Amino acid sequence: MSEPKSFYSSTPFAVGGYMLCSATLLISNKYAVYKVAAPSFILFSQLMGTALVVKAFSSMGKIECDPLEKEKVKKFMPVALIFVATIFANMKSLQYANVETFMVFRFSTPIVVSIADYLFLGRKLPCPRSWACLFALLVGAFAYASTDSSFHVKGYTFCAVWYCIFCLDQIYLKHITNTVKMQSNWGRVFYSNLLASIPLIFTFIQDSDELAALKEISASAAVAVFISVALGVGMSYFAWMARSLLSATSFTVVGNVCKVGTIFINLSLWDKHASPFGIGCLMFCLGAAYFYKQAPLRADAKDSDDAGKDGKPLLPK
Repeated sequence: MSEPKSFYSSTPFAVGGYMLCSATLLISNKYAVYKVAAPSFILFSQLMGTALVVKAFSSMGKIECDPLEKEKVKKFMPVALIFVATIFANMKSLQYANVETFMVFRFSTPIVVSIADYLFLGRKLPCPRSWACLFALLVGAFAYASTDSSFHVKGYTFCAVWYCIFCLDQIYLKHITNTVKMQSNWGRVFYSNLLASIPLIFTFIQDSDELAALKEISASAAVAVFISVALGVGMSYFAWMARSLLSATSFTVVGNVCKVGTIFINLSLWDKHASPFGIGCLMFCLGAAYFYKQAPLRADAKDSDDAGKDGKPLLPK
């Protein structure tokens, strides 16, 4: 008889931690960028800072972290490249399309990822109830976006590029958690953040505006960046933990729920307020995510290490 699983290694803990860090990191990043106008440096600090924190605690014997190995670096290198490509495409999409338009694209991704889950990761297709929930998420997002007077569908090219890269990100990173055996979840955090931080060095050192902002950084701005790094550590840990416990589709749905939470935070902290109908659309999205159930593994599944974790509700009860 197997021992009961600790709450700290359970799905509710991973999903709850990921959602909390996602919301608080957003606020922290906005404040950090407000204090020091160097977004590339802040992102680099989060990634490199996370890698250094993990390595430091590992050296002190507080946590277990995989050492750098050539074969593992090769397998994690695409993770870093996909991560940077996703961020670039995301920024370009938001440059040419507003947030509401982008959100509609984002909320349709679980439909594509669920099919990729079936084709590449050994999952069954979602049950009729879950299909209904996925389409309900998309309908709710589109209905909310349509309440915004500035909603215009444009920037299709970059949105399409982001869409493809994001779906690849969801599937490949789940494949990595299934096939690359690590000593602990901290190993995934260390590898992904270290490798992804390297290309970002060249983004801010060639930006004269960011370098000028860094030269005039204040103590409060430095504290803001430090807090964002600390939250980045938690975000990365819980993200990889959730990926290991959920299917790629389920993790994508959780990410969309985080976006809904982000909108609620924006509404409560800033002047822009949604209509009662818009709030109802967001609640509709949360309800759809709540009733979504993860598709079970097929009997012939090979690319998975999470058998026995199927058919469960997605959000923490």
